[in-house]
Amino acid sequence: MTFKNLQLNSAMLRAVKRVGYSEPTPIQRRTIPHILNGQDIVGCAQTGSGKTAAFALPIVQMLEPERGKRRIRVLVLAPTRELAAQIDEEFGKFSHESSLRHVAIFGGVGQQPQVDSLRRGVDIVVATPGRLQDLIDQGYVRLDQVEYFVLDEADRMLDMGFINDVKRIIKRLPKARQTMLFSATMPQAIQDLSKSILTDPVKVEANPHSTTVENVAQSIYFVEGGDKRALLKHILQDPASVRVLVFTRTKHRANRLAQQLNRARIPAEAIHGNKSQTARTKALARFKSGQTAVLVATDIAARGLDIESVSHVINFDLPNIPESYVHRIGRTARAGASGIAYSFCDVNERKFLRDIESLIRQPIAVVGEHPYMSTIKPPQAPTAERKAPNGNRSRRGRRSRARDRSRVSHHRAS
Repeated sequence: MTFKNLQLNSAMLRAVKRVGYSEPTPIQRRTIPHILNGQDIVGCAQTGSGKTAAFALPIVQMLEPERGKRRIRVLVLAPTRELAAQIDEEFGKFSHESSLRHVAIFGGVGQQPQVDSLRRGVDIVVATPGRLQDLIDQGYVRLDQVEYFVLDEADRMLDMGFINDVKRIIKRLPKARQTMLFSATMPQAIQDLSKSILTDPVKVEANPHSTTVENVAQSIYFVEGGDKRALLKHILQDPASVRVLVFTRTKHRANRLAQQLNRARIPAEAIHGNKSQTARTKALARFKSGQTAVLVATDIAARGLDIESVSHVINFDLPNIPESYVHRIGRTARAGASGIAYSFCDVNERKFLRDIESLIRQPIAVVGEHPYMSTIKPPQAPTAERKAPNGNRSRRGRRSRARDRSRVSHHRAS
């Protein structure tokens, strides 16, 4: 199937060609025709699946430019500043041939330029809930003429505590609108929200977990906690490690690890919630351009960042929420590309590993020989041999499929 089969007009087909898309992804094939037909959408898809184009392309096609004073006709809510900026950039690419105006609204930067754009009039607003609510309260934003509403990364909104702000904003929208809700997972709270804001929606699923897992070569390194930094430096010596995203559990560890890598003459920067928006934007730009080889991040970067050509994702700390593992490793498997993910696991993280393997429904190959092998034996005796992606062979025991029900509560490190 090509984009020509999706009811897109000539302007959108030219936009698709201009940005270099060759064929539609599964989420685009299953979503675009329904949006063009005016139907509400509830989509289960993660970033990297082509989800932004799945809703931006049809919205731009349906949005006729207006003369005179502009009014906000499209509202997209995103959980993070980076994701809001990226979605806004995508709308800019797809509306290149039209006179549509768009703006990204998010915190961490001065609000005046955003207010100035709103005063001049815009058609499309892409916003984070907090800053948008601030501008609504100050009288700069009216949402009573919104025609298209997109709630992106709904489960992340829930995780980050934005769901009440989202509900307050939705109450300001007109009843007569087309609504699209996207979420990588569908916890009960998001299911309840979708039922309250969608009308007879089409349900679309892009099989997010299995698609990511299949495209990423995954390996686990059993290592003692104190040896993780040395193991990371050892791996980064590989010339193939050209653009590496490293995940830590806390902001403090991200800062410290970036400093330690720089002292070892490995260009690295940290990105997390305590960094100013200006610092985060500059760090991302340097990483994307190749000036910085390693970006050390908390889970704030696991969802919503579209960084091309990430060669490796390294889980310096295993996440205690198994879904976060899938989101993390998906940074190196964008839009169907393949990738490599390494995870470091010390003895205290093995319960997290069990949860991850249960979620992805497969064991992760163990790197059997490396310079910093843990002297603490795995919890079960090895019974079968598996080959890790780097060629090392190791013994793997049979792992229980049952999840550890005493899951550690989510640590808000972003």
